[in-house]
Amino acid sequence: MVHTALTTLTAADVLSRAKTFFAERVPHNAAFPEEEGPAFLVLRGQGGEEIALSATAGEPNTTVRASSLFFDQAIDRFLSTLPRPAGEAA
Repeated sequence: MVHTALTTLTAADVLSRAKTFFAERVPHNAAFPEEEGPAFLVLRGQGGEEIALSATAGEPNTTVRASSLFFDQAIDRFLSTLPRPAGEAA
């Protein structure tokens, strides 16, 4: 499943938060960086499962897209922690 959200954070801040969140806040299903670039992050977790995130800067907000076969609930939790633009529903 692909998840999408808008945030007021920069792309670098989103990816930094994702690394911390998936390593520390999801203890039974932690995932750790495997590959990354300025606008994307691939995390590898339990059983080799993967989380792919991208953060694309726009004006004035950043679009975050994330997908995984196993980590959908954790992705929803992560996206809910990002500050939303004014008037944007969570």
